[in-house]
Order: sequence, then C-alpha cells, then structure tokens
Amino acid sequence: MSETAFILLAGGEADRTDQAIESLRREGNACRLVQTPEEALDSIRAVRPDVIVVDGGFCPPERRSDLLKDFRVLAPDAEVVVVDGSPEQPEMGGAADVAFRRIPAPVSTDALCAAVRAAAEQAKRNRSSRALAEQVERCIDFEGILTTNPAMIRVTRRIQRIGDSKLTVLIMGESGTGKELVARALHRHSPRRHKPYRAINCAGLNENLLESELFGHVKGAFTGAVADRKGLFEVADGGTLFLDEVGDMPMSMQAKLLRTLENGEIQPVGASEVRRVDVRIVAATRHDVRAMVDKGTFRDDLYYRLNQATLRLPPLRDRREDIPLLVQHFIERACELHGKKVTSITPEAVRRLAAQQWPGNIRELRSVVEQMVVLAESEVLDVDDLPDSIRATTDIVPVAAFSTAGLTMEQLEKLHIASTLKLTGGNREKTAKMLGIGARTLYRKLREYGLQ
Repeated sequence: MSETAFILLAGGEADRTDQAIESLRREGNACRLVQTPEEALDSIRAVRPDVIVVDGGFCPPERRSDLLKDFRVLAPDAEVVVVDGSPEQPEMGGAADVAFRRIPAPVSTDALCAAVRAAAEQAKRNRSSRALAEQVERCIDFEGILTTNPAMIRVTRRIQRIGDSKLTVLIMGESGTGKELVARALHRHSPRRHKPYRAINCAGLNENLLESELFGHVKGAFTGAVADRKGLFEVADGGTLFLDEVGDMPMSMQAKLLRTLENGEIQPVGASEVRRVDVRIVAATRHDVRAMVDKGTFRDDLYYRLNQATLRLPPLRDRREDIPLLVQHFIERACELHGKKVTSITPEAVRRLAAQQWPGNIRELRSVVEQMVVLAESEVLDVDDLPDSIRATTDIVPVAAFSTAGLTMEQLEKLHIASTLKLTGGNREKTAKMLGIGARTLYRKLREYGLQ
C-alpha cells in the first residue's frame, strides 16, 4: 500500500489473525483486533478504519446485516472484507444490501493480506472520491474561477464589489495565476459588460510599437503607416482595457499612460489633435511594483493612479486544496478539445500533482494535464501517465491522514516509526536521524514492534 492504512480485525482464528496482523504491521500499517460487535463499534467511533476484516462467526447470523449497516454508517469510506466459511450463505445471512468483499474460508494468511491490501487501495479511492464530491459542493465557480481557497474566495467577492465601480484595478500575482481571467470577470461584472473588452501584454514591446498599439497612428506617421489605425484605447471606448504586465512598460510610456488616465485623452502617433475616450483600465503585473517605485523603475504617480483597488492572487502552491478540482476541470476541457475519453485520475496521481511547486502555476498545471489526456492509453489517468519530471520528483507527497484518537502511545510510536521508515525507503540511518533517536535505539524498537 502506498500509504499507511488502519485495519480493524473483528474476530477470526487466532493463528491466522496473529500472522495477518504481524504481516500488515510489518508493511507499516496500524492494526487493531476486537472480539465483540460492541468493541468493533466503539473502535470505529474512536478511529475510522480503512478496512474492516470480519470473521463469518464474529456475531450471530441474525445480527450480521445490521452490524454491516452500522459499519457503513460509521465508516462510509471503509472497505469491509468478510471471511465466511458458509458457502450456502454467500450473502452472510441477509446482508445483500450492504456492499462487502467476501473471502470463502478457510483462507491463507497471504490471501487474506492480499485482499486487505486491495481493499485499502479501494478505501483510499473512496476517500478521494468523497472528498472531491464534498469539495465540489463547497466550490466557488465564479466566472470560470474554480476555488475553495479562502484567499481566492475573497478575491471573487472583491471582484463583485469593485466591478460596479469606476476604480482602476491593479491585479498582482505570479505568471499563470489567472490574472486575465480575473480581468475578464471584472469587465463582465461592470456596467461596461456590453461594451468592448481588449487586452494587451506590455512585456516585450518597445516604446514605439506599444504607443502605436495603445493610442493608434495616422497615415504617414512612420515608415509602414499606410493608413490611419485606431489604437486599443479607441477600440475599447466605453469598455475595459486590460494592460497585462504593466510593470514591464518603458518609463517614457508610463508618462503617456498616466496622462491618459488623468484626463481621458489620447493622441495618436503623428496626429496633432487629441481625442477623448472613456475606458476603464485594469492592469496586472507579476512584479512587486511597490519595490520598483522605491528603485525608481516605475513611476510613483502612475502606481498610485493604477492602485485604486488591488487584487492579489495567491500562487497555486498556496492553494493546493484546489488542485484536484482544477485537474478534473482540465481533464474535461482537454477531452472536449482533443476528442479523448478520459473519465478520471487516480488519487496517487493527484497527490503527485499536488506535491509539485508549480512555478508556472495554473497555466503549467493545465498544460501538464492536457498532455496526460492526449497521451493516455486508458480512461483513467495514473502515475504512469505523469510527465517524467513529476514521476521522478523527490518532493514529499502529502497523504491523507486518519485520526489517531483512541490509539495507545505504543501504537502511535509504532505507526510513526513505520511511516518514517517508509518515507526514507527503508534507510534506517536516515530514519533514526529524522526521528531524532540513535541507530541502536531504532534497531531495538524495530525488533520490539516486529518492523524488521
């Protein structure tokens, strides 16, 4: 199993059960043995197990169906494995309406452990599916912005409040965090929604080209100007103009932009007259503009004029809880775009994706998922479909943890040692160092807990 599981064993033959517990614990799992239905229910209430192994003789036949239903209510994600020695009762005496895995008795320790491993993997998928369903219920889908992240939810609420105003908005965030998506949302939630929306990336354009793009030019203004041409300010008149990467705008152009923002007038290149326009400016940058002002590389007066309202978008690494939602959304989009039939992605693959730093943020994640969909050989994406750079990552993948309430200190220590040993790939020296104990102490505890 790729992560620690909690196994509850209810009854069973002593020798087989002891051997199974020893084998499962050696793999780093937590196990608990109970002998009565009441003990089983109390244990589940204290700590939800991933797998419940029930011996067919654990309780009277007339109680089996109700007991399994109680298990399902108390631990909805858990997988139930029933070891039943009664072939004539394949459904365990009326429990047909409760899903469980049945293993006919007698069963070997190896076969039982194999069934538990498979059940634990399915329980992991159950948790992932339920968590995603709950996340979808909590999800905010605002103008294409999918999130359950508190910081992003605040952004969506500010968009709705700022949208109706005439304030100039400065959107700050790393590349790929969705700044243009936010700009479009601002436009659609403004009184200008029925007027033009235009966007330009100020990075990489020299002053002359940027001036012509923004303000237009008249015929003969420069070589190649064979006709009058409207700039984006005129084209977007009455609407919204999005200036992306405004922090890369040349200083001389900053002065011309400020003049337009102050008086609503533009002067096309080569023209003698000025023209009035009514355009709302939404600007965005990946830079720390305040620091640029302090260094003298960005005009302070333009900064104050642009910064009437600020929206800060968190990087994807600070909103990892949104990654499963975004991955599923990008799978659906990629399928529509490329005519593919990918239905889902395994929890392990999602965990690998969630563990990445994503310097390119949402744009990078979308590109990776699209590549996976196009190259996939089955309808379910798995770890093997991840790009090599992600599959080979040394990042620690966060895993879903179960509650440790009700475990003894000895069980907790054993579980912690087993998990750390698994994390280091079985390297005992590294394990001892991470645990802050000596190697001899670790070896002693491994012997005591049967983890060798």
